[in-house]
Amino acid sequence: MDKTDERLIAALRHDARASLSDLALALNLSRTTVRARIERLRQRGDILGFTVVLKEDVLRDPVRGLMMIGIEGRGTDRVIRQLQGLAEVRAVHSTNGRWDVIVELGTETLEDLDAALSRIRRLDGVSTSETSLLLSTRKAS
Repeated sequence: MDKTDERLIAALRHDARASLSDLALALNLSRTTVRARIERLRQRGDILGFTVVLKEDVLRDPVRGLMMIGIEGRGTDRVIRQLQGLAEVRAVHSTNGRWDVIVELGTETLEDLDAALSRIRRLDGVSTSETSLLLSTRKAS
């Protein structure tokens, strides 16, 4: 993937519905080049698909947070299975460094988020955690 592909992907992340003509103009490329590059990126598997973010998707989780979790011993797989069963959990990411897992949470209220955090902290194997509220989203993929 070269710099032009990266610029094209950035433009598509900003507006995946942009016309080939608009993309070509913004990137100073021809329509044919834009179309060929998008097709090549799709065939190679760099672009897996396009999506729509609905207003109700954002409204569903007015309170969002990231919870970094440290897990003791070899309980990571068990803790991840338990996390996946919680309604407030939107995504579970393995990571490196200080934290073993990062969990994306979404709830209706701060009280609901607090209850979810308490449940997660009580899971057998969770040794430490740190949570950050997401105040605003400046860019979403």
